[in-house]
This record gives sequence, structure tokens and C-alpha cells, in this order.
Amino acid sequence: MAAGRFAGKTAIVTGAASGIGAAIARLLADEGAQVFAADIDEQALAHRAPGITNYVCDVTSTEQVEKMIAEVIARFGRIDLLFNNAGTGALAETPDLKNETWDKVFAINVNSVLYACRAAIPHMRKQGAGAIVNTASISGLYADYGFAAYNASKGAVINYTRSLAIDHARDNIRVNAFCPGFIIGTRLTAGLESTPARPLWDQAIPMGRGGTPEEMAKVAAFLASDEASYVTGAILVADGGLTAHTGQPNLMAMMRRARP
Repeated sequence: MAAGRFAGKTAIVTGAASGIGAAIARLLADEGAQVFAADIDEQALAHRAPGITNYVCDVTSTEQVEKMIAEVIARFGRIDLLFNNAGTGALAETPDLKNETWDKVFAINVNSVLYACRAAIPHMRKQGAGAIVNTASISGLYADYGFAAYNASKGAVINYTRSLAIDHARDNIRVNAFCPGFIIGTRLTAGLESTPARPLWDQAIPMGRGGTPEEMAKVAAFLASDEASYVTGAILVADGGLTAHTGQPNLMAMMRRARP
């Protein structure tokens, strides 16, 4: 077992085939964890690093999630870290939002968190400790045009995280969430990266760029690590300063452009 913050730990990461989930799985393995990298996309789930076990799972299925938890326990005897990262979005205003679209977004973004926590927490309680990290979004804190289902689902993840945290703090189980902003190299943002709209994001972000999956993995790993031993129920924003801004025009930039 490699030395590192997570040496001797067993972790599950959902949505681990690409983007933030893949980066989390790699970082955990690099720091000593045994990682179950779970995703529904078997072809994309192609981790070859030591310490990572690829596992095909539809996280919207209670039965498949429970089977995954049982297999981790059978193989390693414990679950130390659970990263509920699987997610999806849908672009539609409410009059055009179909029931099946709403249900799919909530099944992947919210129900999957319930299923995994419900199956994992009894094992964490029995072993006397555990850490759960949920991938939320700044879109769960504030609204985006045309993303009603995604906004609502990520808001649910945020408040469910708080509920889990207070319910299980006395079990020595910490539960936190982090809220990425615009992150490049993910399935959710892939469609934007080659469009004329892409510069609009960089202009809106005070740091002037999108974040990377690797940066988000470091945030998630911190929340799961002993370095955050007194942190539970926290909702940590990682967005390059985007939500620090009121959204009003940049008067200083306008004045500079107006100078002769």
C-alpha cells in the first residue's frame, strides 16, 4: 500500500469514468486508497492505475448500488470514504420540461446519493467512522437560465448533505459537499468548450478561467481527509470567484476602456 493521506482506506467514487470523478479516483489511489471507481459507462471506465477497481453500476438502481456496497465490504471489509459524484443536467425552461427529463436528472443527481448513503452508512457506523463527500454545484446555490431541473436537484443535494451531517455526526461520520463552478474537461461542459459562448464564462469568472477536474479532486480529497476532521455539514464553493460577484457590470473595466 502506498503511503499517503488515504493509506489503508477504502473509497467508492461514483461517476468515475471521466471528469471530476475520474480525477478523484486517481488522486485517492495515488495517496494510498483502494478505490472502487463506479460508472454506468463500461467503455469509458478504463482506469489502469494500481489501487483502482473499475465497477459498472447504474446508481439510479437501488439494487445495483446495494450490490456494489456489498462487494466492497466482501473484498475489503469496510467503507471509509464515499464520493457521490455522478451527475447530469438538462437544458429546458419549465414549460418545455418533460416529466421524464426531470425524473432522470433527480434520479442521477439526488436519488443516487440517497441509495449510496443508505447502503454505506450502516457499515461506517459499525466501524466507528466514515466520510461522505457529495458533488453539488454553484447551480444549487444560485440559478442558471434554462437549467431548472439541474438547479433544483443540486439544491436538494446541498440540503440533504446538511441533513446527513447532523444526523450522523455522533456516529463519527462526516458529510460535506463541494460546489464546482465552470469546470473544463467534463461531460457537462464539453459541449460549450468549442462554441462561441465559451469566452463568456472566462470573462465572468474573476480568475479568468475555468477550473480543472484535478483542482476539484483536491477540494473533494481535503473534505474526506483527516485535515478536515472538524468539518461536517459544510458546503465548499470552488468556482474561481464567480459567485463572489453580484452580477452587475464591471464599472472599473468600463471606465478603463473609456479613457483616452
